[in-house]
Amino acid sequence: MLIVAIAWIYVVLMMSITEHSVTAGVMTFLLYGVLPLTIILYLMGAPRRKRNRAKAEKLLLEEAAERKNTGEIRSEDRNGTP
Repeated sequence: MLIVAIAWIYVVLMMSITEHSVTAGVMTFLLYGVLPLTIILYLMGAPRRKRNRAKAEKLLLEEAAERKNTGEIRSEDRNGTP
């Protein structure tokens, strides 16, 4: 996916270079390149973020279960405040 993003940025950069003014070139680069690419990359990264969040929660639950089994209970675990 990264190679596609790099290629798209290159194509949009070439498009923006051919614009008649600097303002039009910058707007072309931002509106045709950067904005759509950030949205697409954010949406494509959602499954990875979901997996990472689930993995972190699983590790947290495993650590809590391990502490409970070993009898190691800290004061913040008992009453919810540190």
